[in-house]
Amino acid sequence: MKIAVYPGTFNPITNGHTDLVERASGLFDKVIVAVVGNNRLKSNTLSTVQRVELAEQVLSHVENAEVCAFDTLLTEFVSKCNANIILRGLRTVADFEYEFQLAGMNRKLDKTIETVFLMSAVDKQVISSKFVKEIAKLNGKIDNFVTKSTVRAIKNKI
Repeated sequence: MKIAVYPGTFNPITNGHTDLVERASGLFDKVIVAVVGNNRLKSNTLSTVQRVELAEQVLSHVENAEVCAFDTLLTEFVSKCNANIILRGLRTVADFEYEFQLAGMNRKLDKTIETVFLMSAVDKQVISSKFVKEIAKLNGKIDNFVTKSTVRAIKNKI
């Protein structure tokens, strides 16, 4: 069974994330959307529980997707899930440089784990959680970037 783990803060989950999971669901038997619980490098607008619940709602139509939170090294979590694939999305060249380093480090930590990159759909390349939050904070319209349930969750927090 080919199991891929798609890690991220998903703060909030965007249409770009959803597109990636939908496409990956056709490539793997199971896609585990792994919500990072505590990332000391980022401040989260939404709690871990909220991010997991939103991801579950948004991805409920993807039959072979599962959402859960984790708070360990990614390689440990991947092994715990009986997976050996880390799925990452790429939007820009800058993403590639960062992801290339992460893939190398994860490979050093566990040689059995491969990282697979999927390019973002062209119409989703500009979407990022960071921009969605900035637009929402300035009372801008974010409906084109996230689902209605995510719009409500973000508006309630900001």
